[in-house]
Amino acid sequence: MSEFIVHSVPGSPFGRAVLATLEEKGSSYRFVPVAPSSAKSEPHISRHPFGRVPVLEHDGFMLYETQAILRFLDRVLPNPRLTPTDPKAAARMDQVMNICDWYLFQGVNNVIGFHRIVAPHLLGMAPDEAAIATAMPKAHLVFNELSRLLGSGSYLAADQLTLADIHVATHLDFLAQTPEWAALTAACPNLLSWLARMNARASFKATTWERVAQLAAA
Repeated sequence: MSEFIVHSVPGSPFGRAVLATLEEKGSSYRFVPVAPSSAKSEPHISRHPFGRVPVLEHDGFMLYETQAILRFLDRVLPNPRLTPTDPKAAARMDQVMNICDWYLFQGVNNVIGFHRIVAPHLLGMAPDEAAIATAMPKAHLVFNELSRLLGSGSYLAADQLTLADIHVATHLDFLAQTPEWAALTAACPNLLSWLARMNARASFKATTWERVAQLAAA
């Protein structure tokens, strides 16, 4: 099979979800780093007209949007299967993945994660404390709902690992680097246990920010 090439910013939760999925599949890949400052210029803007990451390149096929990439990988690399065969479990997986994109990222990680991690460490900017405070009520709502959906189960959508677990875990692990993490998880101990299990997986150990930065340097 032709090589999978992943274009992304090291540390991006979305990019990490693609890399972790490839790791879960046992597939080799090549990582091509994209600098945040160059995402909206050539050559990356020709790969992704909206200047975002990640982009997957495979055998001349270029694909952007993380959910589309994850589902594509699960179709072309069917083992192990990461989409449930049960229709209700598959629907729950889709629901959780959309919660991740529309509520966990939009208004939470792209505010708290940005101002606590991206702005100071990559852009040399001071965090906007007012913006962070404004985002916290929505963050609590999202964390509480993910905790409710997880319940006493081992995974978010089924009795086995699915794309939803990979997608959400990369974002929560990013937020775990912020001082807001303790408050957000105080009422969600099951999410803490679940994330610890996810981080213990070989796929997550292989795709930490530090590890991906090493791939970028190589």
